[in-house]
Amino acid sequence: MTKTKVLFVCMGNICRSPSAEAVFKGIVKSSEFSQDFEIDSAGTTGYHVGQPADRRMQSHAIKRGFNLTSISRKFNPETDFDHFDYIIGMDDENMYSLKNMARNETDLKKLSKMTDYKKEWDYNEVPDPYYGGDAGFELVLDLLEDSCEGLLEKITRNDKES
Repeated sequence: MTKTKVLFVCMGNICRSPSAEAVFKGIVKSSEFSQDFEIDSAGTTGYHVGQPADRRMQSHAIKRGFNLTSISRKFNPETDFDHFDYIIGMDDENMYSLKNMARNETDLKKLSKMTDYKKEWDYNEVPDPYYGGDAGFELVLDLLEDSCEGLLEKITRNDKES
């Protein structure tokens, strides 16, 4: 069976997108679909390439049982659009950047925003917690847990309907 490939994208790939990667991996691992996915993250900018996730974000994620192990990398439109089935931006700015990098309509159809999959929280973006305090990091994880559950439901429902 072909794996469903999911890429989460934020600006620097040190807070939101590596957290989304870890949360989605955790949710998928505890489901019946644990072998069916390839999950990664990237940033629209190269500010933090080669760096681990922000220590504050790691600390908050660990308290919830999520381990942020990815190393920051920049989104590569020449390979990532071809490789991934779902490319998910964290906010409107990330979506704008991704849409501008899209090469064609096929690329654009792979794009969605994380909060498109929300189930309970009433947010239209996953806010950047970088310049805020603890509450911002906790909010990001709340939104990601909710939206990642919705994402898994959507993907598995679509697979069953295909």
